[in-house]
Amino acid sequence: MASEAHTGGPDTGGPDATAGTNYQFFNHRQCEFYPCHAMPADQINCLFCYCPLYPLGRDCGGAFSYVGPNHNIKDCSGCTYPHRRANYEQIMQRLSELSGPAASE
Repeated sequence: MASEAHTGGPDTGGPDATAGTNYQFFNHRQCEFYPCHAMPADQINCLFCYCPLYPLGRDCGGAFSYVGPNHNIKDCSGCTYPHRRANYEQIMQRLSELSGPAASE
């Protein structure tokens, strides 16, 4: 079964939003968890579905909380930072922080 991606006009972050940057946005309407965040569904960027900034812990820059009996489980369900098309460049910059040591070896 093929999955469908949604790419809309300028208001939805689709191909007309920024010419030449379609690779920065993917919306997966067929996902069983879609929509997954409290934001307009057609604006959710699924490219970073599992947040690549999670390993940065408290320094990720997103809206999160720690839950659980020991407050040691990071809950990112209220965060939309990696799902907003406008944040692509910032996320890529932050990823360089994670890959920096590995890239220099």
